[in-house]
Amino acid sequence: MKNINNKIVSCLKRKKLKIAIAESCTGGMLSSVITSISGSSKVFTMGLVTYSNQVKSSILKVSQKIIKKHGAVSVQCCLAMVNNLYKISKSEVCVSITGIAGPTGGSKLKPVGLVFIGIRIGKKVFVNKCNFKNNGRIFIQKQTVKKTLNLLLKLIKQDN
Repeated sequence: MKNINNKIVSCLKRKKLKIAIAESCTGGMLSSVITSISGSSKVFTMGLVTYSNQVKSSILKVSQKIIKKHGAVSVQCCLAMVNNLYKISKSEVCVSITGIAGPTGGSKLKPVGLVFIGIRIGKKVFVNKCNFKNNGRIFIQKQTVKKTLNLLLKLIKQDN
């Protein structure tokens, strides 16, 4: 992962972009991976671990309606997280992650390993739905971070 986070930080620096991250099921892992790179302070503005629904509402201003109707692990919640993070952080690049890392908490409709990754670059917003294999909590968290880094690099590179 070291190589890809280096590329992301370099790319953000080159394009003079700032990044902010709001994570739930990864518990700060993505922020940690980005800030492990020397010089990341030039591009990294904030990382929030918005684990509980209450914090998603109070800090990220995700409406209670969205959480009640669709759940915290949903496209709608992921979108609200990334769009509201954009407003709060004033960063051009924003990432939100919400999902079920397990080993419990899954259901037929929302199995363990279901993760939504939201990325906003300027006015463009992308939400990626992932169904990772239930190979344990840490596996799901690491796969989520890996997938996010790959998506992020691709989207930052193609952004003009």
